[in-house]
Amino acid sequence: MKKIILTFVAMLMISLGGYAQADKIIGVYKMNRNGVNSKVRISKKGNAYQAQVIWVDNLNNPDGTIKRDDKNPVASKRNTPANQIVIIESVVYTDNKWEKGRIYDPTKGKTYKVVLDFKTPTSLRVRGYIGPFSESMYWTKIE
Repeated sequence: MKKIILTFVAMLMISLGGYAQADKIIGVYKMNRNGVNSKVRISKKGNAYQAQVIWVDNLNNPDGTIKRDDKNPVASKRNTPANQIVIIESVVYTDNKWEKGRIYDPTKGKTYKVVLDFKTPTSLRVRGYIGPFSESMYWTKIE
């Protein structure tokens, strides 16, 4: 009986350790893409993670209107303000990386596969790819 309890406790601790590792991605990151500074919040949604823009430098167009997601292929999302766009959806934690999700590039209106992993405790590599081609960028965790 004692062995069964110890085995159960050990399995529980290993399981909880995996959740703690997976959740370390949650937070706020700063990034720069094509000369535009922005901040992104990664949060948990169900059993997966998503990233949403929460701040964009130069949010307004020259005429004073707010920039929108006007290149989105989904017509109902084209009116989303640039500081509210969900850019990563459905990534799951496996083997020290987050994968099997999609990253959306609002500058092109295109969606790609994505893999995320930490290079340092505050440097998150975000790699979007299609087939054998990929592009990486690095986000800095600030919260």
